[in-house]
Amino acid sequence: MKQLAEIISWIFLPLFMPVYGLLLVMYIPNNQDYLFNEDNLFFLTDTAKYAILYMFFIFSVLAPSLSFIVLRRMNVISTIDMEDKRERAIPMLIMLVYCLLLYFLFIYKAQNNILPKYIYALPLSGVFVTVTYALINRWIKISLHAGGAGILCGFLLAYGIAQAEFSVWTLIFAVIASGLTLSARLFLHKHSPLEVYSGWGLAMMLTFIINFLYPIN
Repeated sequence: MKQLAEIISWIFLPLFMPVYGLLLVMYIPNNQDYLFNEDNLFFLTDTAKYAILYMFFIFSVLAPSLSFIVLRRMNVISTIDMEDKRERAIPMLIMLVYCLLLYFLFIYKAQNNILPKYIYALPLSGVFVTVTYALINRWIKISLHAGGAGILCGFLLAYGIAQAEFSVWTLIFAVIASGLTLSARLFLHKHSPLEVYSGWGLAMMLTFIINFLYPIN
């Protein structure tokens, strides 16, 4: 069971969650081919999808991962898991910078909201979630894994509500993934229930609000 919990923790690393969310909405049909919605990511061209996923992979997965490995080699953090909450300040600052870079890169490269609003709102969600976590981390070691799962659910919920039709199985998958992730972190004794549930709830709420209310040009 411990090995399974560790595998689940790696599969659902918080860095992967935005990419998982985009893959789900970009490649799972919404059963509304007869309708056109300018904010529907399924209707994007393959070229646009590849470009967006590439940018998210670079700034949400690859660059932060390499940065954390460098921090570990420099002994700034004792483990990649960042189990000591006092070690999280610099990694959170790095993640904040990458989220901001990605957001402003899309603003600069795709001006006037020519892309669906979720492409701008998702990295902006990462900014608000990271800032909130950095503040809360002064008191409790809020779960970053739970935060990633909350971002996934909040994004899919906001996206699904705005669509004429939406596959409920996509959201069910996100809820199951969240349950597995939270259970794994609790089973491994990495966090207390408060750190896990508050982490998921805050990230889900912030991501939902930002993605749902982000203005359409």
